[in-house]
Amino acid sequence: MFEDFYHLSGSPFQLNPDPSFYFASRGHSRALAYLEFGLYQREGFILITGEVGAGKTTLLRTLINEVDSREIVAAHLYSTRLDAPDMLRAVATAFGLSVGNEGKAQLLARIEVFLLTLAKENRRALLVVDEAQNLTVEAMEELRMLSNFQPLNRTLLQSFLVGQPELRGMLMSPSLTQLRQRISASYHLGPMDAKETRAYVLHRLAHVGWKDDPQLDEAIFPRLYEASGGIPRAINAIANRLLLVAYLAEKHEIGLAEFDQTVGELRNEVGVDSVSTTAQFAPYQPANGGTDLVPAQQSSSLLARLDRIEKNLTKLMEMMNKADEPQGKAPHGGAASAGAPPRWGPRVVRR
Repeated sequence: MFEDFYHLSGSPFQLNPDPSFYFASRGHSRALAYLEFGLYQREGFILITGEVGAGKTTLLRTLINEVDSREIVAAHLYSTRLDAPDMLRAVATAFGLSVGNEGKAQLLARIEVFLLTLAKENRRALLVVDEAQNLTVEAMEELRMLSNFQPLNRTLLQSFLVGQPELRGMLMSPSLTQLRQRISASYHLGPMDAKETRAYVLHRLAHVGWKDDPQLDEAIFPRLYEASGGIPRAINAIANRLLLVAYLAEKHEIGLAEFDQTVGELRNEVGVDSVSTTAQFAPYQPANGGTDLVPAQQSSSLLARLDRIEKNLTKLMEMMNKADEPQGKAPHGGAASAGAPPRWGPRVVRR
């Protein structure tokens, strides 16, 4: 609708993940570096968590687009609540294997043959599991078992687990101790800060040929950050509606009046209290560089409780990893603490 009116080549704030719009914020760049580091290591599991709408799927698609198919066969698995048998079928299907009514033994054999065939071609498999918090404990254990295919000490399948913050809590289950010990690096993708929020909006507009039409009042950017909490999907939702509001009014300048109207409409649609000036779409705001979480509103007791639980789980995981490290030696395994650069192997540089 508004694309032609403003002479844009496409919709700048579509909600569907699109790697062509990838914005290298500090958090996203760091998360991508962890994923690239995981590929370089060729072993273990990599754990990436983030809030709903934080840009995890866009990040994954960006990585997969960069993978050299001559070396790595990548499969992107969008998980629902899968149990163990369904997990094996989903993995086989994700790698393009035909799946019938085979039992578990047959499925494992089919997957193993596929992985061995790749190894003979000097290639390896990468399984990216999106929304991994939906998996059952049994399904996660199946993933760990698949990583045991290691002829001649060579890993045939590497897995990236990506999901919402509760995924970290799931991994604290005693039955997943062995899987947890195989996590070689982890990172939590936090919201963007105010400066990055502004840069993100301008980046997406520039991607579709924006030539300062409509003109944007600088005063709307701090308000946009406050309303969205720095969450990309929330930013997109507000900015997309903002352009629509301006288009319907045939305006080529967008200021606070249009912004307040937009937020008011969205607030009423989603049932948020309309008394406040802006809507808080995101549950958290960034702290300590975006890797830790704090409550966005003190009035939200539930979110505050969830935040405290997340922090405690993260500390427990770090303590367990430290306890597993050999005394007096630099660690060569265990989960890297969120927000800290890997201390082993060469530094991965984003190309």
